[in-house]
Amino acid sequence: MTKTSLNLPLKGLRVLDFAQFLAGPVAALRLADLGAEVIKVERPQGGDLCRSMVVNDQRLDGESLVFHTFNRGKKSIAADLKKSADLAQVRELIRTADVMIHNFRPGVMERIGLGYETVKELNPKLVYGAVSGYGTSGPWVGKPGQDLLVQSLSGIAWLNGNADDGPVPTGYAMLDVATAGNLVQGILACLVRRGISGEGGVVEVDLLSSAIDMTFEQFTCFLNDDQQQPRRHAIGNANPYQPAPYGIYRTADGYLAFAMTPLATVSEVLEAPEINEFEQDQAFSHLDEIKEIVSQIFATKPTQDWLSILEPAGIWCAPVLDWPEFVTSEGFKALEPIQVIQARSGETARTTRCPIRIDGAQLTNSAGAPALGADTQDVLQSLASAVQ
Repeated sequence: MTKTSLNLPLKGLRVLDFAQFLAGPVAALRLADLGAEVIKVERPQGGDLCRSMVVNDQRLDGESLVFHTFNRGKKSIAADLKKSADLAQVRELIRTADVMIHNFRPGVMERIGLGYETVKELNPKLVYGAVSGYGTSGPWVGKPGQDLLVQSLSGIAWLNGNADDGPVPTGYAMLDVATAGNLVQGILACLVRRGISGEGGVVEVDLLSSAIDMTFEQFTCFLNDDQQQPRRHAIGNANPYQPAPYGIYRTADGYLAFAMTPLATVSEVLEAPEINEFEQDQAFSHLDEIKEIVSQIFATKPTQDWLSILEPAGIWCAPVLDWPEFVTSEGFKALEPIQVIQARSGETARTTRCPIRIDGAQLTNSAGAPALGADTQDVLQSLASAVQ
């Protein structure tokens, strides 16, 4: 079954994507994956800034390959929102839309004349999605809402790494992607409400709230522990609030992840009677001592040898794979997570697919990102036809 033959759940919905960089466009991408028509509204000079933000010196059709990955399958119109004629056309386009997404700093859309209270008058059924870095009030509103900065401000960088390390951020834009997911959830919820009551709504998300929400387990522990900074483990830190032996350990030829396991079981399967000196309720208070014992034992055998011992015993464990190993694994192949996208020039690149299945089918879209303004004429002509 192909995507085009599916009755996708958002087919027939129109989404206007005014956003740049990651969180807003990724949310719009997911709506496109689910069948919505997504139209990027971009400035004529350069468009979305991500078009020119080349990562790893990789391009597709002369523009950033990464830009293509999260703007694939969309349309693009060019409009200068500072010009009254262009703004008037965009306002007419908003009348036809179901969803509108932007990530301008708080107050910018209001100054342009496209704040929610204004566009609600144009289209009462519109679901209006707004992304910011730090919410709409407070002293941080004017700060750049960038993933690494928010990881740093939110304390996330002090959860990763071992005790002797400095702050360690994640190696990817975790908060942008999480914020995009939160925005999609809010938009879909408002669309459901609209289907019941006919009422639109405004959905506001921000990276800082997403950071707090993503760490709800650890942050709740912190709040109820006299607000003491969580102590990262000296060895194999993976979660500062998980007791020994939870963590990642070096083996004779690689690394092994070892999840929640009672100390008595650890002692038995690792043939380590010295661990029996610790009661289970000491698995946290003496975690560095216990993990030191475990780490010395794991270092004596290759990873696969340990897996052949631990997995039959029902221990939750896994090899720590790098990406070259991961993409050759049978688990990776079974998911078929890769798709090929093609730019208008015919140039192609590989990227990930939508992680959602609908009616048993994988959702893929081979179209790359649109050229800047490529659909301006068609979209505006269809708008004129609709008005007539």
